[in-house]
Amino acid sequence: MTPASVLTPLISRVPALAAPCRMHRSVHAIEAAVIDWTRRTGLHVDRRSACHRLAARAFAEFDARAAALFAQWLTWLFHLDDLVDEAGQPYPRLFEGTGAHPLEAAFTDLWRATSATMSDDWRLRFATNLQRQADACRAQADNRVSGRVPTVEEYPALRRGTAGPFLYDLVEPCLRVEVPPELAAAEPWQALVEACADVAAWCNDLASLPKERGDAHNFVVVVTHELDLGEPEAVDWVLDRIAGRCADMRAAARRLPLDELPARTARDVSKVACAYLTAPRAHLDWVTESERYT
Repeated sequence: MTPASVLTPLISRVPALAAPCRMHRSVHAIEAAVIDWTRRTGLHVDRRSACHRLAARAFAEFDARAAALFAQWLTWLFHLDDLVDEAGQPYPRLFEGTGAHPLEAAFTDLWRATSATMSDDWRLRFATNLQRQADACRAQADNRVSGRVPTVEEYPALRRGTAGPFLYDLVEPCLRVEVPPELAAAEPWQALVEACADVAAWCNDLASLPKERGDAHNFVVVVTHELDLGEPEAVDWVLDRIAGRCADMRAAARRLPLDELPARTARDVSKVACAYLTAPRAHLDWVTESERYT
């Protein structure tokens, strides 16, 4: 089973995923910017993950600076995931850290570059979602110690937390726009973000299944355990749920009250929403080629 073989059925199940994403014409410059930043901040260069290719697809219609900044954050997140999830180390102290750990220093560098033009409302939203990830990672670690398997009902929220919910806030500073606080907190926007996050996280679960069969924090493993399904049936069950969340995402986007916003704000919000709608196919293309899942 390869990531491509298990995820390809989504292309026929979800019409919106039929066409591959365009690659940013400056993909090599984006890669160079990520490598330079990684070395400058003391992190090791991880060519296996190829974060720049995901960002170059997701931000193909925008400038290279936007894609490079997002790719740097992805690189930071994967280093964090390897530290906390793979190595079992404690979640680093980011806003209160000393900067002694390379992840803390790299976070400080990115935070300064990213938050400079953003409002206090956005900064609070980002910090809240960063804390959500820390809490979810601790809950996941506790489950592993106790041997507890999450239920099918509770798993999506837990997985949404461990997958880096702050990533979706980063689209705004990358595009140099900001979603109004009242809209960001409203149900249609939350539904859009959560559906987009679920699609990415569950696709990751399918792609990483060969190395996570012994880990209870994979949706296929959870479904197999609770619903007493064989692995092929559980994979198909998760694929159906991903297709459903793709439909949920597009339905939520249609419910955004763009006509109630000033014209410029509506354009800015539309940019961010379009980036979310592009993300599933960009992620699908990337996850089937990245060596991180092989």
